[in-house]
Amino acid sequence: MFKAIPHHQGLVNPFEISDEKILEKVYQTHFHCVEKYDHGSLYLVASNVIKHSIETSELIFKNEKQINQDKEETAPSISFPRLPLLKQISCQLRSYSWEAKAAISLAAFALEFGKFWHLALPPRGDELGKWLAELNGIENLSENKEQLSRFNGLMKKVMEVIGECMTNNNEEYNIEDVPALAETLHHIPVLVYWAIITLVTSATHIHSFTHKGYKYELSKFDEKIDSILKNFRELREKCKMQIGAIEDYKRRKDIISSAIETTTNKDIDIVNFLDALIIPNNGSQDQKLVVYNGISREQQVGVQDFKNKYVLLFISSIDDNFEGEIQLLKSMNEKLKEDPKEIQGYKKEDLKILWIQLVDEGDGDEKPSKASLENLEKGWYVVKEFKFKTGIRLMREVFNYKDKAIIMLIGPQGKVENHDAKHTISTWGIDGFPFRASDHIRLTKQWDWFWNVLTDLSPSIRELIEKGCYLFIYGSTNNKWIQDFTTALENLNESMKSPETTSIEWYQFGRESPKIIPCFWIAIDNLLLSTKKQKKNEEKEEENSVTREIQKLLLLKQDPNGWVVLSKGRQVKLLGEGEAMLYTVKAFDAWKKGRLYKEVSFDSGFKHHYEHERSKRKQKCAHREFANYPTDILAQIPCPVKCGHEMEVTSVNYKCCHGLESSHHI
Repeated sequence: MFKAIPHHQGLVNPFEISDEKILEKVYQTHFHCVEKYDHGSLYLVASNVIKHSIETSELIFKNEKQINQDKEETAPSISFPRLPLLKQISCQLRSYSWEAKAAISLAAFALEFGKFWHLALPPRGDELGKWLAELNGIENLSENKEQLSRFNGLMKKVMEVIGECMTNNNEEYNIEDVPALAETLHHIPVLVYWAIITLVTSATHIHSFTHKGYKYELSKFDEKIDSILKNFRELREKCKMQIGAIEDYKRRKDIISSAIETTTNKDIDIVNFLDALIIPNNGSQDQKLVVYNGISREQQVGVQDFKNKYVLLFISSIDDNFEGEIQLLKSMNEKLKEDPKEIQGYKKEDLKILWIQLVDEGDGDEKPSKASLENLEKGWYVVKEFKFKTGIRLMREVFNYKDKAIIMLIGPQGKVENHDAKHTISTWGIDGFPFRASDHIRLTKQWDWFWNVLTDLSPSIRELIEKGCYLFIYGSTNNKWIQDFTTALENLNESMKSPETTSIEWYQFGRESPKIIPCFWIAIDNLLLSTKKQKKNEEKEEENSVTREIQKLLLLKQDPNGWVVLSKGRQVKLLGEGEAMLYTVKAFDAWKKGRLYKEVSFDSGFKHHYEHERSKRKQKCAHREFANYPTDILAQIPCPVKCGHEMEVTSVNYKCCHGLESSHHI
């Protein structure tokens, strides 16, 4: 079937030319085959013939009489041409695929190789086979045992080469995503060429096995097959790694993407989320991740520390200007340590800050900023010099991170609860805890009732609201307090007239028309009634918070020293008692020098000093009387001075019975 290629002057020796030159030559005679060919089944049959032939030779050399009959191979579903047609095809390979060329050549060789060894060990009782073996000189095989062993070794290598060609070469992947795939596919014709030329040359040796003094002269083929097989396997390993990275990224992206979807995946929680986002695989070339814990001062912790926690994920790069975010989080972190330990039913201790500092390839060997090291002592978790390429890519593609610091809130179930927690924190401070997007919506809507009533009765306030600046809205039955507070606001405004400070506006409730005052309070009373009725039908956190704010405003209504609402646009920052608010405004020049005002915002500093002023004054418990209110819509109201008790409900009377000195009536 295979014939030795006669030497002609000028014939190129394949061992003296490069693989690139070989490729040029083989592509000149190769035509792409559109017709499908079952080269896999053909390879299976041919390789089994060769394997059994090799086993036969080894048995003969061991003086054994028969092959183990227990070995059985599954017969493939064969759809390739039957012999003797195979003989004709083997010489006309140009129109077949590379895999088919290799399989057909291997089958043609197997036919010759198998026939020889089948005659070498005829079954018992096969007299014809016995005499044919004698004619073939089988008795001389033992003299060539060592040479034939080397020949068999070469055939095993050739089958490995062809087997590599048959293996799925991942052509379903894009070469742009798997760069090594292009070189791998390009290398297959080289493997096929050397497999075929080795088989053709080896076929000429088969009938020399029984010659005395047979010499194995295929050492160069051994070396070449070893070399191309090694190179090809290295390429395949590169492909495997690159494909593994693609599959790993897809798996991680599926987890991270599910975090921003509305549906909940029960198989994913905050630990799975962080593991997918920031933890490299074992053996990854990326720098080993180190999460520092500034609370326990542990040098390294695992993502299990965040189980069942809310996580404020602070992402920045080394070069980011993130001082604003740092100060915001530092201020908020201090508030988390203060009483009360629970807000809106959520424990402050269940929120953790995780700061990830990205280092892209172009950032070189940047060192972490001094600010990041200082914050290890502030109770934060910090990932320094985060270089995990997959994680950085996820942050850019899924979170749309564009080299500008972001703060996100991730819930215990691994869901992104707020894509822009920075806005919620800067807008509401600790009142927005735990800083979900729903908390921002709740707090925004929490005062809609106030603005609706106020703007209906006094349309002129709309212009002040729309400015978006800090706005003081105040009222009182005490004219002296009104005068003192107005003067204090005028002085505050003068103190704040500089480019780096925020302007303020103020609105004295009822100054334009005293008639709107009773209308306002009647409307607020009616709102309380409607929220009570609605609450009985449908319990909602949002409605509860609205009810609490209405109650608080009504309880402050008759404070002898007035009441004040501080807002920024429509976002109410503080509802306060007149006396403490007055002293807070007057003391601006003193408290504005404090750390909180410098680091965060005017309203944060103001609220902090207000609480300080309020705590210095003795508080009185209060009670509120409702006239003609049905008792079935009344509910418990907390004492507004935070004595720690609910106000006692007595028919239509709300009265705190845990008085601090004497109670005053509201």
